[in-house]
Amino acid sequence: MRIEADVVIPFPREAVFRAYRDELPQIAAFIPNVRSIEVRARSEEGSIVTLHNVWHGGGDIPAAVRAVVDEKVLSWDDFARWDAAQLEASWTIRTHAFTDAVSCSGSTRILAVGESKSRVELTGEFAIDARKVSGVPSLLAGSIGKTAEGFLARQITANLAATTEAVSRYLASKA
Repeated sequence: MRIEADVVIPFPREAVFRAYRDELPQIAAFIPNVRSIEVRARSEEGSIVTLHNVWHGGGDIPAAVRAVVDEKVLSWDDFARWDAAQLEASWTIRTHAFTDAVSCSGSTRILAVGESKSRVELTGEFAIDARKVSGVPSLLAGSIGKTAEGFLARQITANLAATTEAVSRYLASKA
């Protein structure tokens, strides 16, 4: 299923790119449904930076509910390749729960809108293969998978837009 978000924010594209690539752990405080983002690995080769970040979600879930929800459901790995020459990234998400059943990958492009605004275009593909989730009856796997995929794709799309808006709030707080 296609996921996409397109958000214009009032900051130059280079600043937006650097914030997305280099300052996500600080930006996490501005994302309502994210508790933290930790950088697990970073490597640089010329204009390419490769990152492995771990996102810990559930920021908007009450603590009492989080106490009974497995942390694996609320966390995911983000593997990204940021290209400073093009001001874009390609990324792959690996969930900590249902890892074999979920696939998600895409790209982030940061485009100039005039001299002082940027358009952040996030596009990708998201899929759930419910046949790979234990406990899901094979007869229902197709319909359950499509229902879950549609619901989660809408959530992911909203989260992509919210992350860009959080980048904007973060940059505004630094100004």
